[in-house]
Amino acid sequence: MIKRGPGRHRMNFDYLEGFLEVAKVRNFSRAASILYRTQPTLSQQIQRLEREFGGKLFDRDFKAVRLTQAGTTLRRYAEEMLSLRSEALDAIGHIKENPRGSLRIGTNDATCLYVLPNALASFRRLCPQVQVNIYRNFSHKIVEKIQEGNVEIGIVSLPRNIKGLEVIPIFSAELKVLLPPDHPLVGRKEITPEEISFYPLLLPKTGRTRKMIEDLLRPYKKSLQISMELASVEIIKKYVSAGIGISLLPQAFAQSEVAAGTLKLVSVQGRKLTRELGLVYRRGGNLSLPAKTFLDIVQTSVGAAQMTLAASAT
Repeated sequence: MIKRGPGRHRMNFDYLEGFLEVAKVRNFSRAASILYRTQPTLSQQIQRLEREFGGKLFDRDFKAVRLTQAGTTLRRYAEEMLSLRSEALDAIGHIKENPRGSLRIGTNDATCLYVLPNALASFRRLCPQVQVNIYRNFSHKIVEKIQEGNVEIGIVSLPRNIKGLEVIPIFSAELKVLLPPDHPLVGRKEITPEEISFYPLLLPKTGRTRKMIEDLLRPYKKSLQISMELASVEIIKKYVSAGIGISLLPQAFAQSEVAAGTLKLVSVQGRKLTRELGLVYRRGGNLSLPAKTFLDIVQTSVGAAQMTLAASAT
């Protein structure tokens, strides 16, 4: 019976491969040549295995090398271990090529509609077997879900410094005045904040954009006309197009309507307002393969979209 020796070395798959090759060809020099190792190195590896198992694995004589009873027993298990290792590597490689499972993302409706479509389409092509679940809420709620471990990746408004989370800026868009095509201010290169305050305003109910607009127009509170507070960017655009009022939105949120001629965008004079978004996830946490893939895609596709947007605005 083989006893494990004290102070033994941990087994190495290379050692098992060397052991099996020697058992196969029954010659240390030939086995070393086949494995591109030196004979002394191979001999040392076999000796370490023998110390690990506490007994001789080969009987050596002038004619050939033969397995001992212990070596014959180890040969069977070594073949099984190396076979399982190969299966495991193949299975993991398949997962990397065809990720499965689910990915839970946190974001808001506007980001889903105007920032992520191309990224999600690319992710779907690369990972067709991954189920994507989108948790839609305000940025602070998304951060809470990530900290609790219920959402893996979030897209939130910046600036934001959150303890324990990695923050990667991915998107920046200037807020511009949104006008119907026949509005008196159409054709202007810039519009002052004071001029904005004289027209009925359609504003988002809450959120980062609403706060930036309030800060911009606070000096003109007396003349400010907030006509409606609306929960949806789509509704705001429809109502502006219908001539009910004007608004301020990130340029990227109205590109298709501007291209179709149903809405116009004009810059705000003076201080520029910028809506920024960032990817957030738990610092030090092990992101799943789908999450890593999604992160890479978002950084690439959103960055390319921003470059296109910037080029079209010049």
